[in-house]
Amino acid sequence: MTVVSSHKDPEALTLTFVAEFDASVERVWQVWEDPRQLERWWGPPTWPATFDRHDFVQGGRSNYYMTGPDGEKARGWWVITSIQPPRRLEFDDGFADENGEPVGDMGATHGVVTLEASEVGTRMTAVTTFESVEQLEKMSAMGMEEGMREALGQIDALLAEVRA
Repeated sequence: MTVVSSHKDPEALTLTFVAEFDASVERVWQVWEDPRQLERWWGPPTWPATFDRHDFVQGGRSNYYMTGPDGEKARGWWVITSIQPPRRLEFDDGFADENGEPVGDMGATHGVVTLEASEVGTRMTAVTTFESVEQLEKMSAMGMEEGMREALGQIDALLAEVRA
């Protein structure tokens, strides 16, 4: 079923996605927790992700890169600010240099992911909060909305593999 809705709110500086999956909350949590599963969906299909580090604990750090169709790499980092398995995850997210260190020119965002049981299995709500309207618009222009929609769509295939 995947993405049910998405909403960009420049006044609140947020971009929200709601998705539903035919799997338990615990199973959907695993696609965030396990770096090998996470990298199969975090980037859009044409920009697959590789996680070099994924310390999935409060205060933990993740480093990743997405590889584009021509081999170019876009690097990123997370710092997990709150984790309540298997229901809630909060993390700061930003761009990184070749060493995984934050690059400040794009700023950082804050993500909050909540998972709850639903009639179909699990409803996941992902809210990204931006530092400014300019950052929100710049990341939207870079394709963040479409990329996130495509990335979330890949979770269904990943979950189906386990059920099969």
